[in-house]
Amino acid sequence: MSAVLDTLTTAFPAAAGLVSAEIDVTPNDSGLPGIAALRTIVGAVMTIGLILSVLALIISAIVWGFGANSSNPHLASRGKIGVLISCGAAIITGASVTLINFFWNVGQTVS
Repeated sequence: MSAVLDTLTTAFPAAAGLVSAEIDVTPNDSGLPGIAALRTIVGAVMTIGLILSVLALIISAIVWGFGANSSNPHLASRGKIGVLISCGAAIITGASVTLINFFWNVGQTVS
């Protein structure tokens, strides 16, 4: 990016004063009305998501156990799929804050 700006400023010396090399824009995290309520709602949704994921994991494990012990492969496979999906949902829900913070920090370093 700076090589392009250097090329432009050397090719067009009159435009050097018009192009600003430093862009200093910071997001306004308090400008959105109701941001505090939105944060509360997102926190509640994450908590409910984690609780539902754990409940789905328990129910799926029970179904898997009944299917395996009653020689019902269809029921056992449904239980296995439920365990896999509930674990994935719990991981995604729990890691969402970390992922958002990671990408926020990566976005702040882009210049």
